[in-house]
Amino acid sequence: MLKVIIFLVFILPICFMKKTYWMVQNLLFLISFIFILMNCCMNYWMKISYFLGFDMLSYGLILLSFWICSLMLMASESTYKYNNYSSLFLINIVILLILLVLTFSSMSLFMFYLFFESSLIPTLFLILGWGYQPERLQAGLYLLFYTLFVSLPMLVGIFYLYNKMGTMNFYLMNNYLFNYDLLYFCMLLAFLVKMPMFLVHLWLPKAHVEAPVSGSMILAGIMLKLGGYGLLRVISFLQLLGLKYNFIWISISLVGGVLVSFVCLRQTDLKALIAYSSVAHMGIALAGCLTMTYWGVCGSYSLMIAHGLCSSGLFCLANISYERLGSRSLLINKGLLNFMPAMTLWWFLLSSANMAAPPTLNLLGEISLLNSIVSWSWMSMISLSLLSFFSAAYTLYLYSFSQHGKIFSGVYSFSGGKIREYLLLLLHWLPLNLLIMKSESCLLWL
Repeated sequence: MLKVIIFLVFILPICFMKKTYWMVQNLLFLISFIFILMNCCMNYWMKISYFLGFDMLSYGLILLSFWICSLMLMASESTYKYNNYSSLFLINIVILLILLVLTFSSMSLFMFYLFFESSLIPTLFLILGWGYQPERLQAGLYLLFYTLFVSLPMLVGIFYLYNKMGTMNFYLMNNYLFNYDLLYFCMLLAFLVKMPMFLVHLWLPKAHVEAPVSGSMILAGIMLKLGGYGLLRVISFLQLLGLKYNFIWISISLVGGVLVSFVCLRQTDLKALIAYSSVAHMGIALAGCLTMTYWGVCGSYSLMIAHGLCSSGLFCLANISYERLGSRSLLINKGLLNFMPAMTLWWFLLSSANMAAPPTLNLLGEISLLNSIVSWSWMSMISLSLLSFFSAAYTLYLYSFSQHGKIFSGVYSFSGGKIREYLLLLLHWLPLNLLIMKSESCLLWL
């Protein structure tokens, strides 16, 4: 695992050299492919060094981090073109990537906590430094305070665990079962805010709307998955308490998912719509994970990977329209079928992935989650059916409003996409649909 980290550390000085923007991006793609070759379909820890190593659960998320970070550089070409502090931008992204890889490959709970919290800082810099509107300061503060408010109790909880067990290693913790209520809330709340669960989700749409395209991609692609990953790790020794309290979070998530879907149906901002839709998707993933069934845990992991690619691709599309028209409003982004005909196909493909059409990985995740949540309680069928229906409804709203209708009179020519943009979208969509062929890595990691 250390060789990957060292590779990334050696990319840092390259960022300062002139005209190395695309070189850094190519190096990140290279390390993605090297990491694919390190593949292990095994259920135990591999590539172990001092405190780093990965199992199947970390493997998928580390690979997703590499992939999304490579595509972030591809999407943020305008930073390079207008020389908007592009070397600092590169440094920021590479440092963020190093922290994410360390987070996912830590075998110790404390190290996980440390990197989990520090990955917040480069994200904050991305939003504050390269965001669009002056409100980005408020968005940054929201992001910071929501996360920090619940992370101190978690630290106390981790120290308590260490005191009781004498170890911090994930693979030694599975032998313990705790029955201490306060510990449960300390450990879980940090992850619920990061997921984000409904009621503590307000930082997410704000951060998305103010962030540059790269910030949105990393937030949707990786940051929301940190919460899910943490939950999947700690739920194993909190099972007794889970049986007692999990129904609270599951019910909030399912009802919240339906309410957020209503909010989606009346958004006029492309980015806000995609951001709220990811709250709804992560709500299902959270509920499935907390049912603590095999289907649920594996389904939430599959949906996290799928949502990372799908949501990130949709943010890229929104940004492509934004770069052409200078606005993200659906009132202006109308009739794009006339303006960018070839891009409509990509809108269609990624929108259909967003509503879990076959053969995407989203479908696999959602079917597993439906299985688990309905087997947990048949009453949840009501909110699940509403959720699925409205999920399709707001995705169709997004697609039809942006592609059809009268074209805005200020837009008077048609515009083809750049090859870079088509490649960017292809690299989001292809893994999303091909991973269903290799779905055992998502479902057999327990």
